[in-house]
Amino acid sequence: MMENLGSRAGASGDLGEALPKRCEYPDSKHRNRFIVGGVSVEISGDRSADAMLVPPLALFWRESRAADVSVRVEWVAKLTEMPGRRLFDSGSTWRLYEDGAAGFQFDFSTPILGKQTYKRMLVDAQFHRATVKMNEECFAGTVYLEAPLAYPLDELLIMHRLTQERAIELHGSGIVRANGVGNLFVGHSGAGKSTTTRLWTSREEVEVLSDDRIIVRQDEVRQDEVRQDEVRQDDVRYGDGRARPAGPVSPTGMRMYGTPWHGEAMFASPNSAPLSRIFVLEHGQGNVITRLSRSEAVGELFARAFVPFHRHEYIENALSFLEQLADSVPCYRYSFEPDQRAVDRILRFND
Repeated sequence: MMENLGSRAGASGDLGEALPKRCEYPDSKHRNRFIVGGVSVEISGDRSADAMLVPPLALFWRESRAADVSVRVEWVAKLTEMPGRRLFDSGSTWRLYEDGAAGFQFDFSTPILGKQTYKRMLVDAQFHRATVKMNEECFAGTVYLEAPLAYPLDELLIMHRLTQERAIELHGSGIVRANGVGNLFVGHSGAGKSTTTRLWTSREEVEVLSDDRIIVRQDEVRQDEVRQDEVRQDDVRYGDGRARPAGPVSPTGMRMYGTPWHGEAMFASPNSAPLSRIFVLEHGQGNVITRLSRSEAVGELFARAFVPFHRHEYIENALSFLEQLADSVPCYRYSFEPDQRAVDRILRFND
């Protein structure tokens, strides 16, 4: 995901300058913050471009009192290969290495900028502090400059941070009805998430949190702590003092959040909603809804989860959370036909 910064020079003074010079970095001059799925991220650097949020993330900008993840952007003359055991290779844009000092090393490359690494993220084992190093050599002689947190780095950072929390990213579409009922439709690519989203938006007044990727986490506000009509952004906070997104408390104890990483229907919302039901989508006939057992639900959800597989503890934490999710939220298999009758079936459905 490349951005032509030349056309934006007028809006941000130093964006139209030549590549940043290599220098010593005192305290960062520019900072920005955003929140995705309850994870607060602060990015900082010595140039305004370093802290710029790409359009998908700009929608998730929000002030917060504490950052779960702090990212520092630095420019270096060249990025050389560093020793470390390779843990994963995406086969296209990024590779993951074990780094003894920093925890993990993510190297990013693209044919547009040649074979060498154009940016590198060094992050601690808790995914709390990270440094993104940008390779000046790769951008020399070009008007293009990739934002430090451009996809897929942003999603990789959030996805790995979720391994440290009671939360998970799922391949799904989150649809919230006007009465506050939140349904999550999960499915592999081609299962019908975008189709389901279009059917609902053409029929009902709904909010779509995402048509492709949803983060689910435990709702940290109990029903007995605050009345639903009193839940406000300034009053309700996480245990560490961070403001929780406003909205009614979840009756199931689980909440789903929109993400910047949308699908074909192009829906991405920074909002969240109580999670009432989960439907595992598959194409079929008759719009048949079948209740899943606990073990079936965990298996189906895990197969549609974004979980880093290079650490067994990440997998164990994911399975543990999915068991809690399956115990809290009714899960169903939905064999549906892609027309308005599929929406009618859900509207008439009672647990």
